[in-house]
Amino acid sequence: MTSQGKKVAEELRNAEKKYQTLIQKRNELNDMAKVIKDERDMLNAKKKDLIDEMNKYKTLRNEIIKKMKHHKEIRNKLQQQAREIIKQRRKGKKDIIRSLPIRVEELKADIQMLEYKQETTPLSKEEENKIIEITRKKRDEYKKLKKELNDQKLIEIDLSDKEKAIDEMFKKANEEHEKVQSYYKESKIFHDKFIKLVEEVAKLINEAKKKHEEYVKIKNEAQALHNKAIEMKAKIISIKKEKRKRWEDAKRVLEEQNAKARQMVYDKNKIEEFADEAVELLKKGKKISMNG
Repeated sequence: MTSQGKKVAEELRNAEKKYQTLIQKRNELNDMAKVIKDERDMLNAKKKDLIDEMNKYKTLRNEIIKKMKHHKEIRNKLQQQAREIIKQRRKGKKDIIRSLPIRVEELKADIQMLEYKQETTPLSKEEENKIIEITRKKRDEYKKLKKELNDQKLIEIDLSDKEKAIDEMFKKANEEHEKVQSYYKESKIFHDKFIKLVEEVAKLINEAKKKHEEYVKIKNEAQALHNKAIEMKAKIISIKKEKRKRWEDAKRVLEEQNAKARQMVYDKNKIEEFADEAVELLKKGKKISMNG
């Protein structure tokens, strides 16, 4: 083998070795990408299940809030009607002492409404602090007037139909408020579960996103190696073609050389045969012809 032939053979071996290495690395990356893709798909499947559960709790919460709002409206309406009757009853009662029981009742109603609002209405810290301060002042006034009322030993409060109506309305408002509180507590349970699931879903979305980015990165690396392997395959084919051409050229030259050699042997045999015939003819006294 010539030095050029050895060089081509070595180049072919190196190219095939590099090609196999590229294919192996590409396959390893594709296997790794498949594992990451499966992990990503599992996260997305889990996310879907959690979203279904999350929506279930959201629906339950909203249904309960709807019931809570309904009873809250009834409660507020009853309280408002009671306050209107109290105002009507206060009309015409100019005597401060005689109006004291009504003022005590009014403060009691105000305090109750403020407490209801604080318990069941979403408030900012500033709003809640404001309500707490107003409630405190009204409680202080209520205690003061209650003490004055006891001290004055007010013997009798007019129990008119209006007062009975007030008591009945506050009683019903109280019942409605208890329902509001019950529904509020129940809705809070579902709301807390909903919020927890929202946080879990957000976490899964973030994890799935990272897995997808990792998957895409590895797939791109595998594709880059695949492209290099294709280029190397083309180079191997080119080297093999060149090697084949060199072999065919050498074979052709060898065949030409062999043909020439055979021709030379053939010509030598013809000359010797002609010489032998010429000798025989001369022995017989005949003429020699070069045309045979």
